[in-house]
Amino acid sequence: MAMVETMTPEQTRTPETARPDATRSEGTAGSPLVGPGEDAKVSARDCSVYYGEKHALKGVSLDIKVNEVTAFIGPSGCGKSTFLRSLNRMNDIIDGARVTGLIALDGEDIYARKVDVVQLRARVGMVFQKPNPFPKSIYENVAYGPRIHGLASTKDEMDDVVQSSLERAGLWTEVKDRLDQPGTGLSGGQQQRLCIARAIAVSPEVILMDEPCSALDPIATAKIEELIDELRQNYTIVIVTHSMQQAARVSQRTAFFHLGNLVECNDTEQIFTNPLHKLTQGYITGRFG
Repeated sequence: MAMVETMTPEQTRTPETARPDATRSEGTAGSPLVGPGEDAKVSARDCSVYYGEKHALKGVSLDIKVNEVTAFIGPSGCGKSTFLRSLNRMNDIIDGARVTGLIALDGEDIYARKVDVVQLRARVGMVFQKPNPFPKSIYENVAYGPRIHGLASTKDEMDDVVQSSLERAGLWTEVKDRLDQPGTGLSGGQQQRLCIARAIAVSPEVILMDEPCSALDPIATAKIEELIDELRQNYTIVIVTHSMQQAARVSQRTAFFHLGNLVECNDTEQIFTNPLHKLTQGYITGRFG
């Protein structure tokens, strides 16, 4: 599977078949990002994203630390989801999308010409806003990625991968007796946890979550938030959320975006108790948004 999580088979393009106008045209293969911060898993420097003539993201520079949850907050259209999609080149599949600047994973430019986008998306997974399990069984939803990437050579090995992934997603006990049933038959919260299991089945290093709880009820949301806190022990997580309460609950660092600009990024407690920028203060106190 092209990306760890929710991409459909037709979206699993290799670098040779990706749209050439959708990615940054510059960059030397394997060129390191200069000056990543301490403990940075993902680093961006002067990153901009354009959709045709629209300048959607403007010169963003920040570090995402390893084994932490970083939350992106801000009003609709502020660029937070655009930046999230840039972190595993999901913008490549959008006509006219163009990325400038540098984004690095472990110090290596992910937009360098030599980068295999399929492998990148195996390292940096995505969980989308709306749960979208494949029209397959629960078992096959989880097994699809490991099978494509050759991560299990026998049926027993695949069974172990499926079980461990569902266990880490907090879903195993609820579905272990109906693995052959369609994933689409699960509840909304269960479907989202199935999508998370599908993501972690290929052993990613980073998990991107684009408003993963927006379509869920409070009980399902609480389960996902608890799961996020558990997963950060083994993964670096970036979450886009419209809920400031959720950002405060689940993240260690928070970045506030406004009109395509990164206004402020700091420890979550600092952002919500003593922000450095008046725009941040105005947003978290409800003066706009």
